[in-house]
Amino acid sequence: MKEITVQELKDMQDRGEDFQLIDVREPNEYDFANLGGELIPLGSVLQNADKISKDKKVVVHCRSGARSGTAIQQLEKKFGYTNLYNLKGGILAYSDQIDPDIPKY
Repeated sequence: MKEITVQELKDMQDRGEDFQLIDVREPNEYDFANLGGELIPLGSVLQNADKISKDKKVVVHCRSGARSGTAIQQLEKKFGYTNLYNLKGGILAYSDQIDPDIPKY
């Protein structure tokens, strides 16, 4: 599975790179803290695969990187995605290394 660090994500954001950011956490987690990605909870990821681009880089994240890894494995296996990147360390790492104003839970 391909991974991307939080610093690489921040660099992509700063450059205005064209990519899709998917958050696979639950709505209450998203409401508490988010990176501005599109919310598609893990339990509904396969039913919402049509919302996930196959034409550009897609960064998938969760709290720590475990659920996003599961989502990527499911999407690659069932739909043949090759453009998915797991955010290493998830939103916790983003809060630690990039933006300490993002609350941790």
